[in-house]
Amino acid sequence: MDFSIRVIRSPRRKKTVEAKLKGKGLLVYIPASASKREEERWVEFFVERMERKLGGKRDDEYLRRKFEALNRRYFGGKLKVERIEFSKRMTSRFGSCNPKRRIIRLSERLKHMPEWVLDYVLIHEMAHLLYPNHSKMFWKKVHEYKYAERARGFLICKSMEEDEVEE
Repeated sequence: MDFSIRVIRSPRRKKTVEAKLKGKGLLVYIPASASKREEERWVEFFVERMERKLGGKRDDEYLRRKFEALNRRYFGGKLKVERIEFSKRMTSRFGSCNPKRRIIRLSERLKHMPEWVLDYVLIHEMAHLLYPNHSKMFWKKVHEYKYAERARGFLICKSMEEDEVEE
């Protein structure tokens, strides 16, 4: 969905946050004392919520926005990517990264999985832009995402289900 985002900080707000869709704009109300990181989290949360509510779909543009949000949150906005896209042809893996060409591809199967699983796979592939291997430093970075182990387990179960269907 295409809409502008405007953050309104209020000194009267102490804890509550809310968002309202006004025309083609999303107004996000947060306490004036909220940190920049909290602001980014809330904006990301409300954008995703509005997209779901308004029938937003997971497409390559959605993936680009997701990349930018996760890049800011987990990589300090340092990562650059030439292309990021969903792939219909990716059937045996959930994601791939070509660090030299700076291309990330995710399996279209992720479009129908929970948000936290898609985030995990994307963070995993993004970490390959820094570490083109599965070193300790790579896994340390990936495990900054609090649902990393849960998402890995979920994907292992999904792969097992698919193996059972194929037999």
